[in-house]
Amino acid sequence: MRIEIAGENALIIYFGDKADPLTSAKVQQAVTVLETELADKLIDMVPSYASLLVIYDMLVCDHLEIFSQIRKLLCQLENTEETEGTLVTLPAYYSTKSGPDLEALAQRAHLSVEEVIQIHSEMEYRVYAIGFAPGFAYLGEVDPRIATPRLSTPRLKVPKGAVAIADRQTAVYPAVSPGGWNLIALCPTPMFTPDKVPNMPVKVGDRIRFQPISRERYLELGGELVEVGCD
Repeated sequence: MRIEIAGENALIIYFGDKADPLTSAKVQQAVTVLETELADKLIDMVPSYASLLVIYDMLVCDHLEIFSQIRKLLCQLENTEETEGTLVTLPAYYSTKSGPDLEALAQRAHLSVEEVIQIHSEMEYRVYAIGFAPGFAYLGEVDPRIATPRLSTPRLKVPKGAVAIADRQTAVYPAVSPGGWNLIALCPTPMFTPDKVPNMPVKVGDRIRFQPISRERYLELGGELVEVGCD
């Protein structure tokens, strides 16, 4: 692990050079330790794949003080083992109507649509980072058989709840937005609710599984049927 300056009141901690479950576990455990021990000195923390951005209050502590305290606390994590994380199940309505890229993805992979659905829903994913938009959780890693590049031309409008794949990552779009990921399903679970505590159903370090559901069940859970074209 190494600590570098990231601004006048920010430090960034690097836990490794690539994302993997053990590195993700260290990031999450560092968040827990720093929240517990330095709560009165911190403004915010932003965990990512293999790093943690720490923003501190300059009115409470100076750079040397917070640097020393963080380094001391991180020494306790040197022998961290991979942690399980909370298992969160997200329902997903897979179909060529709810996932306009599902059939094309299956053809490229030389698989049937049913096989793609089975492969995607049988995997267990780890939340490596949350970014791009509030509630957008980057999940990895997708089975290499169904890993696929981003679209050459992004859509101008991706619906809220769209389940998508890009390379070996998968995610659920928390709100309507532009996007270039391959859409394969719709999820009725809100991924970001600003007036709710917690405001997201997942956090970095959690484990995610997708549970295939029918169109009827999707509607029962509050999902909306939307037309998703190629635009």
